[in-house]
Amino acid sequence: MSSNRTTFATKLGVIAAAVGSAVGLGNIWRFPYEAGQSGGGAFLLIYLICVAVLGIPLIISEFLIGRTSHSNVGGAFKKLAPGSHWGIMGYMSVLACFLILSFYTVIAGWTIEYVYQAVMNGFSGKSTVELTQAFTDFSTDTYSPLFWLTLFLLANYLIIAGGVKNGIEKASNIMMPFLFVILIVFCVRSLFLPGASEGMSFLFKPDFSKVNSSVLLSAVGQAFFSLSLGMGCLITYGSYFSKETKLGKTAVTVAVLDTLVAIMAGIMIFPAVFTYGIEPSQGPSLVFITLPNVFQQMPGAYIWSILFFVLLATAALTSTVSMFEVITAFVHEEYKISRKKATALSILVCFVFGVVCSLSIGPWKEYTLFGMNIFDLFDYVSANILLPLGGLLVSLFVGYRLDKKITYMQLTNDESYKVWYYKPLLFIVRYFAPIAIVLIFLSGIGFFGK
Repeated sequence: MSSNRTTFATKLGVIAAAVGSAVGLGNIWRFPYEAGQSGGGAFLLIYLICVAVLGIPLIISEFLIGRTSHSNVGGAFKKLAPGSHWGIMGYMSVLACFLILSFYTVIAGWTIEYVYQAVMNGFSGKSTVELTQAFTDFSTDTYSPLFWLTLFLLANYLIIAGGVKNGIEKASNIMMPFLFVILIVFCVRSLFLPGASEGMSFLFKPDFSKVNSSVLLSAVGQAFFSLSLGMGCLITYGSYFSKETKLGKTAVTVAVLDTLVAIMAGIMIFPAVFTYGIEPSQGPSLVFITLPNVFQQMPGAYIWSILFFVLLATAALTSTVSMFEVITAFVHEEYKISRKKATALSILVCFVFGVVCSLSIGPWKEYTLFGMNIFDLFDYVSANILLPLGGLLVSLFVGYRLDKKITYMQLTNDESYKVWYYKPLLFIVRYFAPIAIVLIFLSGIGFFGK
């Protein structure tokens, strides 16, 4: 293992980067509409159980693999299980990041367009029909989304090319506090809206009649997507942890803060949805069509619109940086090319796939695979197949393949303190997590029937 590998400089840097990896559009864009479509409180409860019982043990497992190997996601499994087929796990993680970044950066580009529209007061006086048409015209356009996609990818390049300490850590230390401040301001504002109590009831009062196998799959898929599990981000960031970093404490902090952001996004959105008579199950269009309309009906509409889309763009950037770092570290270390060249190559390949995803919504929408356009196909394959499969393999690797002495020494920082959760963690990653992931996945694809 490399002893001179760079590490995060501060504890704040560790938390900010790791939380930044987890916090993204998955919390602020995806969680509210998933909850809206799946019965609100019932979905939230299942989601919280998934995070506590599956998410935290798997975060610890990924951190453990990263810090033990001091390597990128590809090199990690080669080092810890030399001569085995486990090395393919690294390639699968890189593939997952490529697929997610391909459609995720397109959406991130949309957020910058909407920051621009908010600054230019472009939503003012427009009806829901006009906002819907504006979103459709923009998202299906050939060139406009590609301009914002390029701009967003450039921002990623500037951060990642700066390295771990001077790029990722510095950016995370600025972006994450900024994100939380905007979220808090929005939550306070939403709680004073007339529909606040109805919105809070929808979010926090479970309606179990809404629960079926698809809701279960959505919840576990959302947990994996939101926490960045199964895609190598936390393994890569774990490889930059110092030997003093407490893996369990850091994992719980990341899970709690990530979940808090998702809940705050719900608190921010659902009171507004119920105040202005919006259907909470509207889906992805909720933030790009419904909320601009909502903001126009609120005092201070101009400021709220700008703040909201800046929030979305910031959240998107913190997540994509971590995914690009998975690919960059892999290319940089496995193929022995400079970090800047590895970053540029990663960005370029994702740009090509991003262009394909963007055009598949508009000019190329008639080209489909398995009944889906490329954008939707990449989303489905990554969120519903690769991420749960990645989580399953991480669980099996730590549970059965990794030497238990290594696990114990990493969790206790070479026995510098005691941990109570060593045996429970092993039980979960050996038995509970694999069975739960497989059963929920099979149920979600209709194997057991609805």
